[in-house]
Amino acid sequence: MRDSSPVPVSSPAGSALLACEGLTKGYDPHHPERLALRGVDLAVEPGEMVAIMGPSGCGKSTLLHLLGGLDVPTSGAVYLEGERIDDLSEARRAILRRREVGYVFQFFNLVANLSVADNVELPMLLAGRSTDEAHHRRDELLTRLGLGPYASRGPAELSGGEQQRVALARALANEPAVLLADEPTGNLDSAASGEVVSLLAECHAAGQAIVLVTHDPGVGASAGRLVRMEDGRIVGEER
Repeated sequence: MRDSSPVPVSSPAGSALLACEGLTKGYDPHHPERLALRGVDLAVEPGEMVAIMGPSGCGKSTLLHLLGGLDVPTSGAVYLEGERIDDLSEARRAILRRREVGYVFQFFNLVANLSVADNVELPMLLAGRSTDEAHHRRDELLTRLGLGPYASRGPAELSGGEQQRVALARALANEPAVLLADEPTGNLDSAASGEVVSLLAECHAAGQAIVLVTHDPGVGASAGRLVRMEDGRIVGEER
């Protein structure tokens, strides 16, 4: 969909919730042949959990950023719920990210000077939800993820696993169409990693679509579908 038109284009990816076709991404204008992604096609169905694995530098995180509208491809197209999003303006993509995409990152990215409760509530207020609605949803998520006792604490007072739970609650706050997780256990010990994987599995069981980037085979095994990448390309899939 172009910025000037409210009518979404039809996605050639059919029923897919999230899809990309022919994605390439280069960062060096002086060497356009140096590509982080080299013609990637991927389709994620509603309610599906997909893990993307591959060696460091293979393009996993770049792909995730393009799928979620954090960046735009050099060529190719990205579709979310049938709407092309890569050719939207940054302002339009920002609105879409707030409403339709939840993000969980390796290093949590919590706002240090806000409480746990305020970190979870913030994306809802930014998306225009009422204060009462944001309070209700915040309390629901804090209870669901076992964070109620930490609501008034700051992120620095929490363990890594607890901070990642807060990040997951924040990502789910606006009930996104898809949850994107970039190495969500990469900064955690094995016990906290297992806890986060269990929470993601619960979200998936409840119908949440998830795309997960990981280097950990144990985390990858939690997904219903495993996509393997090398040198900017998808080289295989397992179900």
